[in-house]
Amino acid sequence: MAYEFRLPDIGEGMAEAEIVRWLVKEGDVLTQDQPMVEIMTDKATVEIAAPRAGRVLDRCFAEGKRCPVGEVLVIIGTADDEDRTPSPVTPTPGPTPAPAPAPVTPAPAPEASAPARTPESVLATPVVRKLAREMDLNLTAVTGTGPGGQITAEDVRAAKVSAGLVAPTPRPMVTGDVRIPFRGVRRQIAEHMLRTQREVAQFTYVEEVDATELVELRNKAEARLAGHDVKLSYLPFFIRATVEALKKQPQLNAYLDEKAGEIVQRHEYHIGLAAQTPEGLMVPVIRHADRRSLLELAREVERLATSARTGHVSPSDLGGSTFTITSLGALGGLSATPIVNYPEVAILAVHKIAKRPAVVEDKIVIREMLNLSLSVDHRMVDGHDAAKFVAEIKSSLETPGLLFLEST
Repeated sequence: MAYEFRLPDIGEGMAEAEIVRWLVKEGDVLTQDQPMVEIMTDKATVEIAAPRAGRVLDRCFAEGKRCPVGEVLVIIGTADDEDRTPSPVTPTPGPTPAPAPAPVTPAPAPEASAPARTPESVLATPVVRKLAREMDLNLTAVTGTGPGGQITAEDVRAAKVSAGLVAPTPRPMVTGDVRIPFRGVRRQIAEHMLRTQREVAQFTYVEEVDATELVELRNKAEARLAGHDVKLSYLPFFIRATVEALKKQPQLNAYLDEKAGEIVQRHEYHIGLAAQTPEGLMVPVIRHADRRSLLELAREVERLATSARTGHVSPSDLGGSTFTITSLGALGGLSATPIVNYPEVAILAVHKIAKRPAVVEDKIVIREMLNLSLSVDHRMVDGHDAAKFVAEIKSSLETPGLLFLEST
């Protein structure tokens, strides 16, 4: 009989998942472990493989729809569902059966050929498949250099360059409008932001920082680390300064347990880093940031940045942050109103470092200046507390040498 494959709980307490893209059609013959469908959980895009071989009889949820955990996602036909050859008919007694036809010598069977390689059968992640579609590139023409021949994003880009291809432009409708499906990560982001705006009484506090000593210290440290296979950006300094400020202002490392009527101040420091990925905005997390040295933070920042840039963020690196930092580097602008990453109570936006005139000892001089924007949930954090928190970070960044002396 047909096999009903139900959506499993592939995350921590996952309730449902959105169908991002089907990789097979009804009527297709599946092999066991063949990529079957891409789904979006509240953490990441996941590719689900066929649990057994068979034929796709019914895809129970369309792309863009949500399938609850435990509901039938796809029905797969088994060998029992295939058409059988009818049994021979026994002749009725009495009549003489017609003579059997002369035996026919079968023609030699042709040599079996290898099954044709299809885009669905190649080994590639959902992000890489999406990139290939955007570049109008057939994955069967790409040679994979990843583990087991897996095709990576770099392989797709290299194939594009060698073939002289360009990414296709979205096809406009007659009116000139472009319609893009509102689903996947984009819809997850929208729903999360909407919930934050609905649940959080948010306000933003902005302060400027003289980052001249920070720039000098980072440049010296980066020079000394040359050849150590690690890139020291400014982000590890921001993370360390934030953690030290959170230790002194624990009400910003918290969440509201509304059912219990309690504000829960966390004793762990898991710092989320808002990052742009090929799939959209995600927040990979540095676990136990308070236990890591600046060098260890630098390595972890680089690892997560590479994962985000290539679209290979692991679900284990997402979720569970206690405080979030967002930074656009040189594109950071002067000020912003970052949206609190619910259920956290605060988020820090770090803006670009740039030379600006400043007053030092009653003289106008050129300094490396940096702005910080802190958004907090006013239900749990007062303006005075927000100002003290930013003042702590400002002090650490303006005297960055002390960051090396802080306990980890």
